[in-house]
Amino acid sequence: MTAATQKINNYIKQILFLENVKELAKIRNERIYIVGGFLRDVILNKFPNEIDFLVIGDGVEFANVLATQLAVENVSLFKRFGTAHLFYKDYNLEFVMARKESYNFDSRNPVVERGSFEDDISRRDFTINTLALSLNENDYGNLFDIYNGLEDLKNGIIKTPIDPYQTFEDDPLRIMRAFRFASRLNFKFNPDLIEAIKAKAERLKIITQERITDEFMKIMLSPKPSVGLIGMYQTGVLKYVFPELSEMGGIEQRQDFHHKDVFYHTCEVVDNISNKTKNLWLRIAALLHDVAKPATKKFIDGIGWTFHGHEELGARFAKVIFHRMKFPLVHLHYVQNLIRLHLRPIALVDDEVTDSAIRRLIVQAGDNLDDLFDLCRADITSKNLGKVSKYLQNYDKVVQRIKDVREKDELRNFQSPVKGEEIMKIFNLQPSKKVGEIKKAIEEAILEGIIPNNYEAAYKYLMEIKFKFE
Repeated sequence: MTAATQKINNYIKQILFLENVKELAKIRNERIYIVGGFLRDVILNKFPNEIDFLVIGDGVEFANVLATQLAVENVSLFKRFGTAHLFYKDYNLEFVMARKESYNFDSRNPVVERGSFEDDISRRDFTINTLALSLNENDYGNLFDIYNGLEDLKNGIIKTPIDPYQTFEDDPLRIMRAFRFASRLNFKFNPDLIEAIKAKAERLKIITQERITDEFMKIMLSPKPSVGLIGMYQTGVLKYVFPELSEMGGIEQRQDFHHKDVFYHTCEVVDNISNKTKNLWLRIAALLHDVAKPATKKFIDGIGWTFHGHEELGARFAKVIFHRMKFPLVHLHYVQNLIRLHLRPIALVDDEVTDSAIRRLIVQAGDNLDDLFDLCRADITSKNLGKVSKYLQNYDKVVQRIKDVREKDELRNFQSPVKGEEIMKIFNLQPSKKVGEIKKAIEEAILEGIIPNNYEAAYKYLMEIKFKFE
């Protein structure tokens, strides 16, 4: 027994319901195997909670009977594809009959028919997902490795069990999955895989946006998203998946800031923020923080390339991108706000900067202030350690100024101390634009330091300027 087989068998001993699976297979006179990602992840010392079962027989009926034994009420059946899903305790379980697949040119949805164990293993996307562990009485615990998946796991290689050109022709979404596994596992592609991806990238046009976005988000949630992003860029996939990012390649910046290439700089920023947080939408903000640089690029003699206004235009681009990528719109304002403000903190370093400017940053960033500074720090990609240290010290200086102003002004939950209802009563107004203008005047006075942030001062100030609105 190999070390990998021993590791898997030691792990599955802890999963008690697998004995039910083994006994049911014996009773039904069917063969059953654990296949794919579960085995891969156990070998890689991960802790998977999704288990795929391959049934040489009726996978749907097998799942139904097992669900009854385990007192699971809800089973999702997909009889057309011979699959069934159920949840048991902490596990997500999928059962599938051994099958062959054939494809039409304009669809990734296969035509399915019953097949053998070998047929089913060969249809899988990558060799690292072709492992199969027997749960059958006569060879329980044996690991089958037809396509040398163990060797590819050991060497960190992603390749397909059959011709990669045919693999991606049949199901182009596997191109996105390849980059997802590369990012998640930090694996390399087999050379013929790269050439097949380049040749078949345009086939992604037949895939629904929802499926592409789902894989893209998984890449963005991986430990090192740049692996997938750079791979997609270098193979031409990115222009089909995320054209705005592809267009960032080759955009120069002034050499004393970041890299010459905005795309590679962005990839480094994304990795930096990913080392700090698993917050997907903060990672997306990092991805998009310079997205408008190609559109704002301008060369000025004596200065070089500039990108004035890219933060505001980038925030507007984000709305278009969110709609096209079908990102949840509930996160749009958060991402836009971080893009708009990502240059603001470094502009507040000078000692001459007023408390008013600090107050405005506090109010505009709101609850996202800490995330904004995480993004700003991630945006430092210089290889000059002296510059990095200086930038970090500058951000620390601004953070201290913010802390001082917050404590002094009580700005954490900033809004006009005099509420709209009271303003309407004082001025005998109905809800209207003028009510907002009056509240804005009070808020501006607080931000400028004319009055303190409390009700008494705000009410007194309102009485003093009342004539302007009558």
